[in-house]
Amino acid sequence: MERQKFESYIQQQAGLIEQIRQSAHQLHASVNQTYGDDLPYGFHLDMVVQGIRDFGHSVCDEEADVLPLFFGGYYHDSIEDARQTYNDVMKVARNFLAEEQAYVATEIVYALTNDKGRTRAERAGENYYKGIRETPFAPFVKLCDRMANISFSCSGSDSNSLRMKSVYKDEMPHFMQAINPHLDDRRFALPKDAVLRIAECLIDDMEREERKGIVWWTGY
Repeated sequence: MERQKFESYIQQQAGLIEQIRQSAHQLHASVNQTYGDDLPYGFHLDMVVQGIRDFGHSVCDEEADVLPLFFGGYYHDSIEDARQTYNDVMKVARNFLAEEQAYVATEIVYALTNDKGRTRAERAGENYYKGIRETPFAPFVKLCDRMANISFSCSGSDSNSLRMKSVYKDEMPHFMQAINPHLDDRRFALPKDAVLRIAECLIDDMEREERKGIVWWTGY
């Protein structure tokens, strides 16, 4: 989808997108979920959707794709963190979207919901990534989620930010392969510009990394 057409449609739907945004913010606030030390969780949701605003044109074929993408971004953690079920999310999506759009949006949310597990690796195992790879737009929304978390970690200097920056950097080669279905279908695409934005956050000297052959941002 052309960027100009994408941005024009977002402007046309600005009121509805804001309603979805407020609904998602209120949901996470209702369960007292925060981000970082004391930020409202909506701060993270807005960061995720900023990635969708910046790069979503690369994964949309038509206008009907846009609103499910925004809903998926705002609600991506609602099952995992805000005590919602698949049917709960579907019901909310139907309040904002047409039936087929609501289904697409809810499938994105479901795909991005971590599995049950005691450790980070168990919660995001092969079954989890398989679900992402098989769901339209889920790889892109997951990329935007990771972009938001990495950007937040890179902006901080406290011990937790530095720790998570190291975790994310170590995970990136596997992460990029795990979410990429390698399909000739833009709904499953991982836009190069989005990947490079993440690389810029994580890598202090890209030329040094390239000389060492660590080039996950081009080899995924």
